[in-house]
Amino acid sequence: MNTPDTPRPVSRHPMVEAWVNFRRNWAALFGLVVLSLIVLAAILGPVLYPTDPFDMVWAPFSPPGAQGFLLGTDYLGRDLMAMMLNGARVSLMIGGAAALVSIVIGITIGAVAGFFGGLVEEVLMRFTEFFQVLPTLLFSMVIVALFGASLPMITLAIGVVSWTAVARITRAEFLRLKELEFVLASRAVGSTKFRLIFRVILPNAAPPIIVQSALMVGSAILFEAGLSFLGLTDPNVVSWGQIIGSNRLYILDASYTVTLPGLAIFITVLSISLIGDGLNDALNPKIRQR
Repeated sequence: MNTPDTPRPVSRHPMVEAWVNFRRNWAALFGLVVLSLIVLAAILGPVLYPTDPFDMVWAPFSPPGAQGFLLGTDYLGRDLMAMMLNGARVSLMIGGAAALVSIVIGITIGAVAGFFGGLVEEVLMRFTEFFQVLPTLLFSMVIVALFGASLPMITLAIGVVSWTAVARITRAEFLRLKELEFVLASRAVGSTKFRLIFRVILPNAAPPIIVQSALMVGSAILFEAGLSFLGLTDPNVVSWGQIIGSNRLYILDASYTVTLPGLAIFITVLSISLIGDGLNDALNPKIRQR
């Protein structure tokens, strides 16, 4: 029994506890700091360094540091620093927006399939498997080639081909949770199906979905880089993949024009992966109990 002098354990909000656990993961915290710096560079860089990335400012292939250009110039004499900063904004924007499209599609299909079951689940899962077996990069290339290489279309193409993992995770969580006592209690008091799906079950199924969503941002950035490298991008905007693709023929003459944007993609995706691993450790109760 607790005596009056015995301190009672203080219950913390699950999100506060998750943040405390996340901070204990030094790799994840490092990834968060790196990604925050990249996002700040994408937001503030074009303001603090207002050079137009399409202006030919000096001789082509000027090495980094020459004539005051920190990262040098590309094959057309454009400032690579300005291209990198503006490309960060485009790559991150497309990655985040495409991941959001995937999450919305995946959660909707997975939640409906897992909640209703039966024929509805069978049809939706066969539909999911159809998209799962398609070569995703090739399918996105077809969509962009058919409907145009604008930024909204590239974002939609990446989102349409990347939602299957979220759908399967959401379905699995709904199948696990829908027969638990708190859901049955909500049914008993007359909660509507919409409320059961989005207000009762989905918040409790969120942790693995959040982890998968974080990882999908990195995958979407890689997808965008692949499409841009192949020339399937808006020619009026600069992205990291577009920088690599436009300079790939000169990799032996000026390797920095390909290496620097490649490193930016690598560091960004790595930091997102570290954050995803940290979220998995922080939100997974089985791991927290170890």
